Amino acid sequence: MRAALSRHRSSATPLALAFAALVIYASLFPFTGWRWPPGQSLLDLLRLPWPPWRDPFDFWANLLGYLPLGVLAMIAARRSGLALAPALALAVLGPALLSYATEVAQHFLPRRHPSLKDLAMNSLGALTGALLAAALQRAGAIDRWHLLRERWFVRHSAGALALLALWPLGLLFPAPLPLGQGQVGERLRMALAELLDDVPWAEAAQQLLIAAPTLATPLRPLAETITTALGLLGPILLAYAVVEPGWRRLPLALGIAVLGLLAMTLSTLLNFGPPHALAWLTPLTLPALVGAALLALTLAPVARRVAAGLALVALTGLVVLVAQAPADPYFAQSLRAWELGRWIHFYGLAQWIGWLWPYAAMAWLLTRLGARD
Repeated sequence: MRAALSRHRSSATPLALAFAALVIYASLFPFTGWRWPPGQSLLDLLRLPWPPWRDPFDFWANLLGYLPLGVLAMIAARRSGLALAPALALAVLGPALLSYATEVAQHFLPRRHPSLKDLAMNSLGALTGALLAAALQRAGAIDRWHLLRERWFVRHSAGALALLALWPLGLLFPAPLPLGQGQVGERLRMALAELLDDVPWAEAAQQLLIAAPTLATPLRPLAETITTALGLLGPILLAYAVVEPGWRRLPLALGIAVLGLLAMTLSTLLNFGPPHALAWLTPLTLPALVGAALLALTLAPVARRVAAGLALVALTGLVVLVAQAPADPYFAQSLRAWELGRWIHFYGLAQWIGWLWPYAAMAWLLTRLGARD
């Protein structure tokens, strides 16, 4: 069994790295106002205070936030060949050191408050996750998953599976169109303009960036329908790229479609309330979903390399169309509500995933199209 399982590279490793990056983002958001704390020495900064307040939300958020990292780190360590004890130590100490580093870094952010209690809860969450992963492995659940993956997916599928696991999270951030991820151009333009601020030789370029017109004209109905269809077809074709042609592609496509629908419904519910949870299912969205489903059914027999090429085309078309769409007019009002709430850090994570997911998927597809196997 061990020889069979070794054929696949574990998707737990890229997922653990991605989750660690998201944890860093959540811990240091909003990344503004960096300064040396007045009157503090380096030794003072290495000490974390124990806060006097008691907040059940912070307790559970810090505990549960690091639990998946402990699970993923434990699975990745065991899959790399480490024995139980070293793997457990790595899965606990690694997240604990990450938590300590981010807590120390919070000294330099005026809007964040470093806390020894947060470090303790983060470490406890990682320990709980690592023990849970060890229990699942002892029960044979992880080995059964890897055997299932052996039957369903091809070699070198770890990156695609990690991307597919992250895809629904990116949908929680409100997009300009349903399933329309990748609208990062405006953010890059403003970031570049800010970077060039006070740079004498780049003043002309900075002014051009600031004066760039803001998109205000909605896409035509046909373009909106195509964008939504590509937003669903892209992940399905990405999955086809790591599954051999056959019946297994159909339930996989159905599962991806269901995850997308649930994520969009949850996003709308969180932004506009339960009465409007299905408001994203517009007269233009339904034909797009049906069209994407029919295309996915038609393309199920194609070869994996063809599926990868079609996925690359679909995602390229998606980001091109999304770049031409204006921002959601209700987004500013929704974001203000999030900024006043406790979920703003998680919201920022979903935002970055939604912005970057299509580009990360295209990069992975390009590497696989260039590979010989």
